[in-house]
Amino acid sequence: MQKRLVVKNAVQENAWRRAACRALAALAALMSIQGAQAAPVFPGGVEIRRTTDGVPHVLASDWRGLGYGYGYVQAQDALCTMAEAFITFEGRRAAFFGADGRPAINSTFGRPANSELDFFFRAHAGPAMVNAARAAQPEPLSQMVAGFADGYNRYLAEARAGAADADAAAPAAACLKQPWVRAISADDIYRRMYAASIAGGYARFIAEIANAQPAQAVAGAAGRGAEGGLAALLAPRVGGEVGLGSNVIALGQRASGGDGAVLFGNPHWYWGGPDRFYQAQLTIPGKVNVAGVSFLGIPVIMLGFNDHIAWSHTVSDARRFGLFELSLTPGLPTSYRYEGRDEPMEQTSVAIEVLGADGVLREQRRTLYRSRFGPLIDLGQQNAAFGWSAQRALAVRDVNADNFRIFRNFFYWAEARSLDDFIAIQRREAALPWINTVAIGRDDGRVWFSDIGNVPNVPDQLRAACTTELGQAFAGFDAAVPFLDGSRAACGWRVDPRAAQPGAMATADMPGLLRDDYVANMNDSYWLSNPAQPLEGYPRTMGGERRALSLRGRYGHLLAQSLLQAGARSSLALSRRAMDAVLEPRSHAAELFKNGLLDGACNEAGAAPVDGLTDACAVLRNWDNRAATDAPGPLLWGAFWRRVDKIPDAALYRTPFDAAAPLTTPSAVNGADPRVRQALVDALGDLRGKGWAIDAPLGDVQFVRAGGRHAGVFGGCSAAGYFTIACARGPDGSLDALAEGNSYLQMVRFGPDGVDARTMLAHGEDERALAGGPGAAPLLRYARKEWLAFPFSEAAIASDPQLTRRVLLP
Repeated sequence: MQKRLVVKNAVQENAWRRAACRALAALAALMSIQGAQAAPVFPGGVEIRRTTDGVPHVLASDWRGLGYGYGYVQAQDALCTMAEAFITFEGRRAAFFGADGRPAINSTFGRPANSELDFFFRAHAGPAMVNAARAAQPEPLSQMVAGFADGYNRYLAEARAGAADADAAAPAAACLKQPWVRAISADDIYRRMYAASIAGGYARFIAEIANAQPAQAVAGAAGRGAEGGLAALLAPRVGGEVGLGSNVIALGQRASGGDGAVLFGNPHWYWGGPDRFYQAQLTIPGKVNVAGVSFLGIPVIMLGFNDHIAWSHTVSDARRFGLFELSLTPGLPTSYRYEGRDEPMEQTSVAIEVLGADGVLREQRRTLYRSRFGPLIDLGQQNAAFGWSAQRALAVRDVNADNFRIFRNFFYWAEARSLDDFIAIQRREAALPWINTVAIGRDDGRVWFSDIGNVPNVPDQLRAACTTELGQAFAGFDAAVPFLDGSRAACGWRVDPRAAQPGAMATADMPGLLRDDYVANMNDSYWLSNPAQPLEGYPRTMGGERRALSLRGRYGHLLAQSLLQAGARSSLALSRRAMDAVLEPRSHAAELFKNGLLDGACNEAGAAPVDGLTDACAVLRNWDNRAATDAPGPLLWGAFWRRVDKIPDAALYRTPFDAAAPLTTPSAVNGADPRVRQALVDALGDLRGKGWAIDAPLGDVQFVRAGGRHAGVFGGCSAAGYFTIACARGPDGSLDALAEGNSYLQMVRFGPDGVDARTMLAHGEDERALAGGPGAAPLLRYARKEWLAFPFSEAAIASDPQLTRRVLLP
């Protein structure tokens, strides 16, 4: 394979440039001979075909070559994003960006300070972790990892030498000369994989782990922070944003007239940053042929399809970490009691480099602490009761910190030949870190839902026997997180010989469901994957049962049931009907509650008049409850509902949640509550403060900058009950790299000729696209609701009207 190339000086650079030009000339001649025919796979070489919307199809003869091509194309489209991520996972942000700066874009590890990220990754993603991760992978996957790093380096070297084609070289211009853009190794890919693995655990608490320090030995010390922030910290399952998640619906043979299953998958995810999705097809003839998406820097497809199975994921409601209360040795804040004896904490001195304001690098050291359960964590900044005091401290255990099976699970899925094969791999590996799975198979009318992966083995009986008084208080913030007594061996996570690792649940004890009508999940727990067959009796750590669904969840089930009852005569007809239905930007909150809320908020009897309120009421009453780009009303409704939704359910709804009617309760909104009127008044002021007219069409504010124009985007934020998600995080309402929402969408069925997939990648492949640069075609496609017929077969690829080819020779 291509050796890593590092250009060290001008002489080497010029020599490489001349050699590259000769190679490219030879390739051009070769391609002119090949014309529209499929190029041969050269021994050790890689062919990259790009089709409509710039989607790469990587064709290789071996696993290293497959990784090589995938690393190359990801670097072509996202070099600057990936380069910054690699120095983050190495623990070197402060050396280039200073100690106090933060990542500009959110991700699964949030936006801690650079120094906090560095201390964390230096302590947790060092050589020991890398070696353990490498040792756990099958040899073909290890080859893909190594090849991915080499392919990334090949592109970087070409871009720096000026030998890449003009369009591919352009995205590197903003960062190519930056000192933090460097060649990588396989170690960088293993660190990147680790960062994704811990998104449901350690990555949620990077600052709290990196800053955990013993309190001064002062009796009665109880933390350092103010009250009120812990609930906000714990609310998201991953990534620091409550709205992150997904929709997935799988419709079985009862919905398609006996003609097989249909899968709709739609993660609501980051539009920019290191964890955004990248779409591709990866092929070794006779071995693997899989398409879909992965995070940037990941060498395997994480969500997608092959010619036999299709799958998608949603963020799981199960907790992937637990807390242990440590009773500290009197006078020794770094020692704790365990089984009647004093046990000292492990202390590790961690050094990072910090760039000062004067441009000088200086070393900064900090001691980080670890117990037998895991690292120390200080939640005192969120709630003083949970800080590191002279009497007690908290340790956190992440079940995925030692789970190196995750990406080999995806690797094996790429080769799965049936739905049964897919399920068997999932049960064997027990690897999935923080996601639910829904899948279908070819020539199979069944649909599969599961929350089977890696979850702490904490039965409810153990929780009841070992939760401390402080743990009971913590349950008021999150009752599903295990919070156990760290002084007793009997209170450790249970070890089950059937499980894939110590302290994890056995897959036989986790929820899974096969049906022939439908299964669905919209980030609620496993409980109602299908309301006709509730899944019950699982430990509280799995997320919970008999609790109210989100409005998006309620709507998703109603949508699935309407498709089931519509009586499609084939999977083709069903998929085409579903393609329209899943993009309807309806607000279920408005459909259910708008009229009742307005009856109270717009009632002027006995209320002080408010300028503009009558007009606001008229706008909302005339709105059809859809977040279409030309609709006046969605902007005002979003500002109104965000405030209404903060009213406690007991006051907002006259009919409370009923587990016997989960799709219709709570209901009967109480519009007479004075907080409802105030919410509308405040929403009116919010829009005025931003300079937006109360009847402004949604597309005037919610748009993407695509190819020199503004294109309005439909949908809204999850909290307002939208199924189609578009949620801006910037101040002006436009959708840029800070946005979150519908990201990758796939509608998949299997016909007589194999897989039939329709896809969209809302933010596109190219990191420049959302800033108005090249690569905007996928953005415009999504704004038009125009599904792409994915060219999976060789014939479809060869006939694609935008096909380009390049062969990378070793």
